[in-house]
Amino acid sequence: MPAVKKVLLWTIFILLIIGLSFLFIGEKDNSDTKPIYSLGKIVKGSLQLSVSATGTVKPITTVQVGSQVSGTLEKIFVDFNSHVKKGDVIAQIEPSLFKAKVAQAKANYNTAIAEKEKAWVTVEESKRELNRAKNLAESNMITQSEVDTAKYQYNQAFVEHKVKLAAIDLALASLKQTEVNLAHTTIKAPIDGVVLSRDIDIGQTVAASLQAPVLFTIAQDLRLMQLETNVDEAFIGMISEGQTVSFTVFAYPNRQFNGKLAQIRLNPRLETDVVLYNSIIHVDNDDLSLKPGMTATVTIDIDHRENVLKIPNAALRYRPTIPPAKLKEIKNKLKVRKNEALIWRHLETGPEPIKVNLGLAGDKETEVNSPDIKEGMKIILFEKRKKVKRKTGIKLF
Repeated sequence: MPAVKKVLLWTIFILLIIGLSFLFIGEKDNSDTKPIYSLGKIVKGSLQLSVSATGTVKPITTVQVGSQVSGTLEKIFVDFNSHVKKGDVIAQIEPSLFKAKVAQAKANYNTAIAEKEKAWVTVEESKRELNRAKNLAESNMITQSEVDTAKYQYNQAFVEHKVKLAAIDLALASLKQTEVNLAHTTIKAPIDGVVLSRDIDIGQTVAASLQAPVLFTIAQDLRLMQLETNVDEAFIGMISEGQTVSFTVFAYPNRQFNGKLAQIRLNPRLETDVVLYNSIIHVDNDDLSLKPGMTATVTIDIDHRENVLKIPNAALRYRPTIPPAKLKEIKNKLKVRKNEALIWRHLETGPEPIKVNLGLAGDKETEVNSPDIKEGMKIILFEKRKKVKRKTGIKLF
């Protein structure tokens, strides 16, 4: 039993020593923090201000060809990518029903002419009867009422003749309408161009009762294309017609295409609470590399500078970890005005403020000017804090 007590006492003593070592030995987190700076340089070079957007390549002129009459498609003379001239026949609707209607309209027209001639014969006959009645009345052989009757019959025949003349005009108009409908069964190309789409097949029924169905889409000239792009209202004041535009398409990622801003349309579009303005860019496509519908990444050049001092935009956003009142005091002392800003030079003693004049601002860099800066000077972009722990206590081992 004394031996067991002795072991137990030694065990308690050792555990007590280990517990005290955790309290007094090792690192305590009453440490300081030390800033680590990410640095950039003031460099000299070119700077470009541009507006970026995405757009779609389209032909300048695209015509949708439809049918004004209903019927069954009998023949198709073109296909996708076919080149056509204005007036070329590109499709034919089965015309027999329309030919029959033309023949019927011609018969009605001829009948109306015959009815007119028959009515004129009646007019001539009633006129002779009126003249005879007048002569007999002068000889007191008939009464005045009989003369009036003859006059009435003449006037009636004359009016009937006018009705027949109008019927001829009506029949002629109907004939012309049926002839036009027959002509519309032959579908022709309205412009010179290339067939982009064919939306019908032989034997398909075309129904034009409500609106003309689209049968073909023809682009006028694929050597002249346009880009339709939407520019954010925040940048619309920076662009104007005639500015140079560069863009790339996914099909040719290493090739840059060029164009000119031709039109800024005034009709706004609202997408996800952002106001956009449709802008049209004209592009030469002599080698036909660009295809309708391609997606383009567009850069509209606003301004360009050469051989200027510039800094990363992150340097303008950096603020040292100092009280706001101290920062305000520094700005007042350096008299920072509009179109001026502070950048912070990296020194061993800490960040040093430098007042600079701001020039052209690009997407990633901004032009700066100041007698206190020079090419190659290191400036602070941002900082982060690293904890530096201090060791306290007694090291026993």
